[in-house]
Amino acid sequence: MLHTPDAFVPLIDAPEPAPAATGTLTFVFHRGRLLLRSPGLTLPTAAEVAALDIDLSRAQPVGLWQDRYCQTVWVDEELPVGAGLAWHGMRSLFNAVDDAFLGLASRAVQLAEWARTHRHCGVCATPMQRTRGERCFSCAVCGMLAYPRISPAMMVLIRKGDSVLLAMHKHSPSQRFSPLAGFLEAGESIEEAVHREVMEEVGLRVHNLQYFMSQSWPFPHSLMIAFTADYLDGEIRLDENEIAEARWFGPGDAWPEASSSVSISALLVGAHRPPAVS
Repeated sequence: MLHTPDAFVPLIDAPEPAPAATGTLTFVFHRGRLLLRSPGLTLPTAAEVAALDIDLSRAQPVGLWQDRYCQTVWVDEELPVGAGLAWHGMRSLFNAVDDAFLGLASRAVQLAEWARTHRHCGVCATPMQRTRGERCFSCAVCGMLAYPRISPAMMVLIRKGDSVLLAMHKHSPSQRFSPLAGFLEAGESIEEAVHREVMEEVGLRVHNLQYFMSQSWPFPHSLMIAFTADYLDGEIRLDENEIAEARWFGPGDAWPEASSSVSISALLVGAHRPPAVS
């Protein structure tokens, strides 16, 4: 599962004195794609980063990993890169790199995107400045503050006896059956979002909500908060703008292919999937 490495130490400010450039790990992004060395899918060396036309003055601290300082930066244009380097979409790295590195990259891409989209104040267009000691951009003219955006989203697996409800979301990149999910609205609790989304997407009522676990999800800046719930009443009625299909899966059914093990969705379904019959 995608997660932050256990030994990782987050940093808001770069260490002082500045770490040696040769020991720094730099995540370089362009439109959400990460620059990696091929074929090993490792970060470019400090020398390779230095050879590219990158403004490292706008790099943001990420933290310390394996006793090395990590920073993240974006480029506005797709730089021509030398042999052995290539741009990789984050989803293409699922099960291609270890989960710890992917978790670190997912943190780095969100910080790079936050910095890229807050170069100027959204109120008065004044250039923004980093606030030392805080993960924040501030405007010296109007006082606008901009923190990294985190968008909470609920996920829920509905249980009905020995069966669970899985749905195929029309806009899902994987086009696989999964638990219901949706973003919270302003002024809404997570539990309220679960009830609203379930009613909107499949026309059911649920109760007995139980927290399962949470996961940061960098597409683009979500916090997935997963629950189980028990079916209360109603018949499946699809929101045809959102859901392509939804149905109950029980012990006697052929279950759909599991989603990537990187996602919390796979753990949630796996915890309730009936054992295979040998």
